Amino acid sequence: MQKKTLSRYLVKKYLRFDKSQPFITVSAFLAFLGVCVGVMVLIVAMAIMNGFDKEFETKLFTMNYPLSIYSRTFQKVSQQDLDNLKKEFPKLKYSPYISSQVITKKGSKLEGGLLFGVNFKNELKINSVLKSFVKDKRIGKYNLIVGKEIKDRNFLEDNDKLTLIFTSSDPTGFSLIPKMKRFTYKGYFESGLIAYDKVYMYTTLESIRKILRYKKDTFDGIHIYSDEPFTDIVKIKKVLPQNLGVIGWWQMNGNFFSALKLEKRSLFIVLMLIILIASLNIISSLLMTVMSRRKEIALLFSLGATKKEIKNTFFSLGAIIGGGGIIMGIILGLASIYVLGSFDIISLPADVYGTSKLPLDLSLTDFTMIVVGSIFIVLFSSYYPSYKATKINVLDTLRNE
Repeated sequence: MQKKTLSRYLVKKYLRFDKSQPFITVSAFLAFLGVCVGVMVLIVAMAIMNGFDKEFETKLFTMNYPLSIYSRTFQKVSQQDLDNLKKEFPKLKYSPYISSQVITKKGSKLEGGLLFGVNFKNELKINSVLKSFVKDKRIGKYNLIVGKEIKDRNFLEDNDKLTLIFTSSDPTGFSLIPKMKRFTYKGYFESGLIAYDKVYMYTTLESIRKILRYKKDTFDGIHIYSDEPFTDIVKIKKVLPQNLGVIGWWQMNGNFFSALKLEKRSLFIVLMLIILIASLNIISSLLMTVMSRRKEIALLFSLGATKKEIKNTFFSLGAIIGGGGIIMGIILGLASIYVLGSFDIISLPADVYGTSKLPLDLSLTDFTMIVVGSIFIVLFSSYYPSYKATKINVLDTLRNE
């Protein structure tokens, strides 16, 4: 009990402002402030990175579909294949499709695009972006739903005509001419990502099947909605015939998400260095305290104080400075996230980032890593000065000072 009392007394004493050594107090305050700012910045930065990850993931998930069945050979996906999947996995939602690369033509303007032929009744069940814009519109044969960028660039109004040029050709005499068909514009969708809004178009299965001369009940693939795509993809692979394959949305964008993860890790390491640099102030502050209190520490040793007491004193001193900075940094970091998320302080260009509001999402894993990493750095920084304090030579110090 006496040991704890002595350590507590010394910690309170050394935390007070010392008029004879003001720089020590300033250094300790800077250490506290550095740790605080480092933790706060790290929390906010990780929340923003996670927010953007989730935002992009939501957009890509919707437009790429959780799972997609495709043909490995020239043989098309058949209605029988679809029926077999529905029988094996009745809880999943399916939307068969036919796709083709096309060129849009309006006046003299030509632009590339990707046309999907779908059953809108099935498609709207798995495509929330398309559903929110199409709603109760009735899409008939040779009607067209386009991305917002296509609509704006071609100045499309309701029931306007848009000519699509297909990559397949029709033979006429001694030459081949590309297939062309005029579609009626019926509406648009906006995903928030230009990459999709300026390329994707939707029409009915019957329309594109007739143009491309597909056999009845054949498709290019099947889009599948699953709440657990990572689990279902393994199950589906086991029942698919050899001519069919299945791919997940995360596999279509593997490089993109790998780059985001690498950027997030790099940012975490760089910002953690701020806390590491701040911890150097803890070391310097404690070392200066030890050097200025050498005579006092030697006197305590001569009066019976143990090395453990002195070591605990300076270790606790560093832990209080750094721990206080961590706690204050957490409070300020969470407060900053609340303010940034509740008020439109920062407005983003929606056409670039897919959202006009700053996305914030602090995961429990990142928060735990920040706290644990900060505590480790602070405790490590506190250990060396406390160890150094126990190595003071009592006789030499009392003789010379």
